[in-house]
Order: sequence, then C-alpha cells, then structure tokens
Amino acid sequence: MWYAIEGHDGDNVLAQRGQARPAHVARLTALRDAGRLLLAGPCPAIDALDPGPAGFSGSIVIAEFASLDEARAWADADPYVSAGVYARVDVRPFNPVLP
Repeated sequence: MWYAIEGHDGDNVLAQRGQARPAHVARLTALRDAGRLLLAGPCPAIDALDPGPAGFSGSIVIAEFASLDEARAWADADPYVSAGVYARVDVRPFNPVLP
C-alpha cells in the first residue's frame, strides 16, 4: 500500500537539513530504485523554488510499504529526524488516483 509521509520542519533547522540531506536522499534513492517511490520533495517556506535563507516548512514523501507500521518505522529512521530537522512527522495511508 502507498503511504504519505509528511515531515514538518522545526524552527531554524536549515543548517541541520543541509548536513543530513545526503543521507536523506540516499534513502529516497533506494526506495526509487526498488520501484517503491511515487514522489518526494521539500516544501519551500516561501513561494519560491529556491527559498534561500527562508528554508523549508517540511517535506513530502509518498512511497509503498507493506504496512502502516513499516512506513512509520521507515519515517522514524529518517536522517532528518535524528538530525532534529523534523519537529513532527505524519504518516497516513494514501490512495493514488490520478494521473
């Protein structure tokens, strides 16, 4: 089943985000290579592709896991969690309809 994982950035975490990004992206690449990633990306804190020092409000990942518990465990192990980037992570079942 597909799951939507939404990480919500804490305050003033842009430096931590940059440091943890390579490990974060490596995990996403592994999901993509396994055919289990629908989409992933950050949410700029302002209306711009490159928010500069404004940073990001969080990230969204939609990926396939065997269960909600597995999706939550994967999300809990994210380098952004251990680096203190995410203040909160929500994991919900997701049903892709379009396109």
